[in-house]
Formats: sequence, C-alpha cells, structure tokens
Amino acid sequence: MPTVPPRRPVRRAVIALVLVAALGGGAYAVWRHFGPGGAPAEAAAKAPDKVPVTVETAESRDYPVYRESLGTVEALNTVTVRAQVSGKITKVAFHEGQIVKAGDLLVEIDPRPFQAALDQAEARLQQDQASLADAQTILERYRTLSQQQITTRQQFETQQATVNQLNAQIEGDKAAIDNARTQLDYTAIRAPIAGRVGFRLADLGNLVGPSDTGGIVTIQQVTPIAVVFTEPERELAALTASLGEGRPEVAALTTAGDRELAKGSLRLLDNTVDAASGTVRLKAVFDNEKSVLWPGMSVTTRLLLKTEPQAVVISELAVQRGPDGLFVYVVGGDGKAEMRKVTTAETYGGLTMVREGVRPGEKLVVEGQYRVKPGTLLDPKEKERKAAGDKIASAAEPGQPAATTKE
Repeated sequence: MPTVPPRRPVRRAVIALVLVAALGGGAYAVWRHFGPGGAPAEAAAKAPDKVPVTVETAESRDYPVYRESLGTVEALNTVTVRAQVSGKITKVAFHEGQIVKAGDLLVEIDPRPFQAALDQAEARLQQDQASLADAQTILERYRTLSQQQITTRQQFETQQATVNQLNAQIEGDKAAIDNARTQLDYTAIRAPIAGRVGFRLADLGNLVGPSDTGGIVTIQQVTPIAVVFTEPERELAALTASLGEGRPEVAALTTAGDRELAKGSLRLLDNTVDAASGTVRLKAVFDNEKSVLWPGMSVTTRLLLKTEPQAVVISELAVQRGPDGLFVYVVGGDGKAEMRKVTTAETYGGLTMVREGVRPGEKLVVEGQYRVKPGTLLDPKEKERKAAGDKIASAAEPGQPAATTKE
C-alpha cells in the first residue's frame, strides 16, 4: 500500500500567506488613516463650527419703574335725587342715561299747594304790618297824652308791648314766607351735580316724598372719574415719596392689560393699611372726556412709581436661571460665549434693568442659549428692538399694549 505524504507543511504555508495578507491590509489601513489626507488631518484643517444665535445690545437709558394692579372704576361723586316735599310728579324733564349739568331741571312736583301756602304767608304779613301801623299810631298818641299826664303810664307801656308783639309777628311772617318759598322751590327738583343719570325710579303722576328710600333717580359724576386700586404695603415708602414730588401718572388698561384706555394721575393714598391683606388703597382720577371708563368697570392700573436715570437695560430673554442664580451669555471679543452672573432690579415690558454684571454696549444672547456653553464660538445675528417688543417706550402712548410687571 502506498505511503501518503504528510500535509502539515502545506497547511503552515497557507496560514503564513493569510497572515502576510492581513498584516499588509492593516498597514495600508493605518497609512490611509494617519497618512497625508487622513481623517485627523482633515479634522485639524477644518475650523470648528460656529453656533448661530440671536443677540441684543445692552443699553443705557432712563428706565420707568411701573407697578400694575387690578382696580375698579368709581364715580367721583354719586347722588341719589330725592323729593324734599311731598306731592305728585307733574313733569319729568330728563331722559334715562342723559348727561346733565348742575342745576338742570329733572322733575316738577305739583306746586299749587305750596304756592297757596306762600300766598297765605304773604297775606298774613300784610295783615300784621297793617296792625303794626295802627298800633304805632296809637302808641304815639299815648306817648303825647302820657307826657301831658292825661293818660296813665301803664296804658302807654301796654300799647308799647302791643307794638313789640306785632313787630315779632311780622318777623315770624317773614320767616314763614321764606319757608313757604323754599317749599315751593323744592317742587322743582334740579340736578345737584353734573353727571350721567341712571334709571328713572319714579314716573309721571307718582306721589313722592322725603321718606321714599329709593329716590327718583341717581346721578353719577363720570367726567372726571376715579379708579380705586391697591398696592402692597412694602411700596408705601416709594408711594409716599412719589406723591410728595407731585401727582404720579396712572394709566387705566383693559383687564387683560393689552390696551390702554385712559391716562390720569394719583390723587389719594389711604391713611390705613388693610391688616388682613397687607395692602393700601389708592385713588387715581381720570378726565374721561371720551367716556371710556364706567362706574363698576374692572381695569388694570399701571402706576409710574419712579424713573431710574441711565439704567443698564437688557432684554429679559437674555436672562437665564442656573444653579448659582441668574446669568447671561455675553459675546466676548474673540466671538466666544462668556457666562456672566447678573443682578437684576426690575422687569417690565420685555426689558430688564440690571444692577451688576453687564455694561452698556455689550451684546447678549437672547435666542439659541440651549446650544451655548462657556467658550462656544458664536455666529451672532442682531435682533431688532422693534421685534423684541420694547413696551416701556410705548407705555406712554395711549392705546399701546403693556405687559405685566414682574417683581
């Protein structure tokens, strides 16, 4: 039987060839990776990507400090018109909802009984005046006779007393005439103040009198008109100082705070703090020439507490909150992001007043902060102030929107 030659040397040769091929492929891969034109070289040659962000510039400007609250419109004066004498209404001279002036005729009550009382008082006066004239004539006669001792002194003194009594009666008659004339005047009921009348509560032909609790009509003075609102007691010092310098400006806005209705001024700071709520009541007065404010209406009030001169102002969008407090990202001179801690004072209308941490002219990131960290290379794009919604500048113009004050 023929002998089979051993196959181990052939197998070893095949394994050796495979190892040589593998080593060659590995060497080629290493050369491709680290040689000229490799990935690290390309990465080194390529500049780092810039992160696109939107920025705004910090400004130095006068910053008005506002306080907003909820208020209720109230008539400056309210009068319920009532009859001062009893009688039947013979004339109604007003229309419901009408604007009246002080002194305008509203209602007439039947004047005939009161005219008769006046005529009677005047007749009594004339009667007593005639009696007085006769008594004075008799008194003069008694004086002459007394001097001639023809009559007694007692007769003279008795006649003098009669004259004095008639003089007193005449004074009483004059007072009665004044009273009767006043009662007659009361039959013409006139508006005591200027304002808008409400619903008529007594109609033509009704009997009215001083005891009627409902009255005839209510008049509310609406030009000018008042708004009552509250502020927390912590603002007392600032409110007192502001009132001491004049009459602070107050604007009335819609309850949503999105539209200004009217401008007025602060007139009253109440003399008592409400212990239950910790607030103090204030009253502002508005001309209300266009009748946009109505008694009972709810409004948002915007009080100009003070103005900070040349304050550093930034967009509130730039302010971020971190574990160590508030911070902003500032675009550094090398175009990289710099994290800066800030101390803020007030925020209103999309703008924040900064006490520390930012200088005027510095550019701050307002959009895209989530992709930014300290040292990030930035591609900044300036945001227009108009787009940012500068409501502080527009707050002085009626009809402009206003944002809620953040404290």
